[in-house]
Amino acid sequence: MSKIMKELITKKIGHISSEELIHYSKQYGFSLTHNEAKQITDYVRSHPFDPFEESERIRFFKELTQITDRNTTKKAQKLFAEMVKSYGLQSLF
Repeated sequence: MSKIMKELITKKIGHISSEELIHYSKQYGFSLTHNEAKQITDYVRSHPFDPFEESERIRFFKELTQITDRNTTKKAQKLFAEMVKSYGLQSLF
């Protein structure tokens, strides 16, 4: 994948809105509350990470658990995995 495409994906993650997260969660068959979505988006904006690096994803989800809860983190992980799968990007992650 090109560097430009990776930058676009990283920027999209960093600028996703809570409304978009709620929309995507419904699309992939589970729900996020407005509070959960806001906690996730606030955290992503203030703690940028490289989603293509497994160690950074692991760190991100561990830190997210500390500021939200395990259930919210599991939902965020599920959403991330479902989106990667639906866009056919499994080989990058």
